[in-house]
Amino acid sequence: MNIVRASNYEDMSKKAAEYVLRKLSEKPDAVLGLATGSTPAGLYEQLIIEHQKRNVSYRQIRTINLDEYIGLPADDENSYHSFMNTQLFRHIDIPLANTHLPNGEAADLPAECSRYEALIDHLGIDLQLLGIGENGHIGFNEPGTSFGQTTHMTTLAESTRQANARFFPSIEAVPQQAITMGIASIMKSREILLMASGRRKAAAIERLMSGETGEDFPASVLHRHPHVTILADEEALSTVT
Repeated sequence: MNIVRASNYEDMSKKAAEYVLRKLSEKPDAVLGLATGSTPAGLYEQLIIEHQKRNVSYRQIRTINLDEYIGLPADDENSYHSFMNTQLFRHIDIPLANTHLPNGEAADLPAECSRYEALIDHLGIDLQLLGIGENGHIGFNEPGTSFGQTTHMTTLAESTRQANARFFPSIEAVPQQAITMGIASIMKSREILLMASGRRKAAAIERLMSGETGEDFPASVLHRHPHVTILADEEALSTVT
């Protein structure tokens, strides 16, 4: 597990963009596993800048997102479909046919989970981007999720809903369920980049860096992956000795 330090969120975002762009220079048609939320937003902003100011093209890449809320229409402003379109896709030259997210409104949700897992196997993720929850969740894999779990429906922990409530009008508006890549799905990725910023993530990063693994802390599974980089800023690393 490789550790890369950043001074702050902006520096972390720039270093993450450099990491992604190096991967794309090696493999212009790479498959990127994408995440949502505030952690990768700065990275996406940097990728847009590279496209608009330096003519970096993303036309050949394919993307597959970690998760989507159950019950939100794709055009809902709080859906992850909308997040990705607003924060990245509509500002670059990637064909929308090359972008993939779970369908949280599927009539048959178990079948949608199976379809999405088959898509992951078909595409093969070259680089998976991850954030980390304060309780150690990756994707929406909450504590207690089996390390062998593939794409599935999950009930969000109250702490996760509280953390995401800042994006919604109220806590009551935050969906209670989601479709998420499972831990086993994430571990299929050839390479993983986990980003963390801010003092609120310090306890999670400290526990991750302890090296102990267990299903009560989902991110700990990353110690079993051969190619993981942790990119964190000084506040997130403030309690790591």
